[in-house]
Amino acid sequence: MTTTAGPLSGYTVLDLTRALAGPHAGMMLGDLGARVIKVETPGTGDDTRSWGPPFVGPEDDPQATYYLSCNRNKESIALDLKSEDGRATLAELVRRSDALLENFRTGVLDRLGFPVETLHEINPRLVILSITGFGHDGPEATRSGYDQIVQGEAGLMSLTGSGPDDPQRVGVPIADLLSGMYGAYGLLAALLERERTGKAQVVRTSLLAAVVGVHAFQGTRQTVAGQTPQAQGNHHPSIAPYGLFHCQGGSVQISVGNERLWRTFCATVGLDPEDPDFTTNALRVEHRDRLIQVIEQAFSTHPPAELLERLDAAGIPAGKVRSLDKVYAWDQVESQGLRLTVDHPLLGGIDLPGPPLRFFDAASGQETTKRAHTAPPLLDRDAEAIRSWLA
Repeated sequence: MTTTAGPLSGYTVLDLTRALAGPHAGMMLGDLGARVIKVETPGTGDDTRSWGPPFVGPEDDPQATYYLSCNRNKESIALDLKSEDGRATLAELVRRSDALLENFRTGVLDRLGFPVETLHEINPRLVILSITGFGHDGPEATRSGYDQIVQGEAGLMSLTGSGPDDPQRVGVPIADLLSGMYGAYGLLAALLERERTGKAQVVRTSLLAAVVGVHAFQGTRQTVAGQTPQAQGNHHPSIAPYGLFHCQGGSVQISVGNERLWRTFCATVGLDPEDPDFTTNALRVEHRDRLIQVIEQAFSTHPPAELLERLDAAGIPAGKVRSLDKVYAWDQVESQGLRLTVDHPLLGGIDLPGPPLRFFDAASGQETTKRAHTAPPLLDRDAEAIRSWLA
């Protein structure tokens, strides 16, 4: 494998964000090779430095694993943006950067003396990514955005849970993560446009927009068909059988997405493909409760490993539910670079979830993915080096 500095090598990103949405976007850009300079509050730093437990490391300087999850491949400088020195340093960083990330509440950056107009006076080529909770305008633009609140407000919790009366949040801060991903995607598009036209744009997204943006077929079920989706546990609302099924001593997940697979599945586990309740997908969805009973009865004398082996041999998509310790020990995860080791100044070598993108040379097929990653920085660790670069 030929390693590279990454496709964004040479670009500098100024990261003014904190918590998760913005830092996740900044980490994505750092994973791609951009130089990401994280500006933090003196003394306390990013909010997530105190979000725990769990904390790891020395008792007099504990490190939050939450912070470690979204800040690799960055440098840290602490600036008091209400002070003259802090504002002057920020202005010089703006002058030297290709992009700026911020997730302040609407109007905060203006009050600090850095509205969009000022930022573009300092650097007309600066691409700005701004992430808010509910959007930058509209009747509720001033609301603070917190992931679980937005999961509820944007309808995701109404789709998640064992049933309509059991709304559940997704097990990770998905609104934060999606808005960071959409933000990084939009910023890259704006950088491409800047290279073509010379014009820099402001990219805006929100936690609300990110969640609505992934409603997918549930969204069109509402907007086109006029049906309001509800949570229904671990089974697909439009495909059957597709979901989690109990068996002897455990469970397996299966996805039978077409009639050919249905007939193969029936032959494999001993079901009648001509049962009048199950002859089409629409009928199987209509009679899902009975279908689940029939399948779980067929599975009841078979342990998960045996079922998965039989289903795999028949070409039926199937899988298990892994705990995270099993995920990070999985050789397939290892093979995809989804776990990496970085050298942390306090913690030594630590394993982090790895970036999800890989790159390959089109001519040779040789992998060119960036492999040199740095640990999430200690607060203000890089201040001296950054100030020297600005001098």
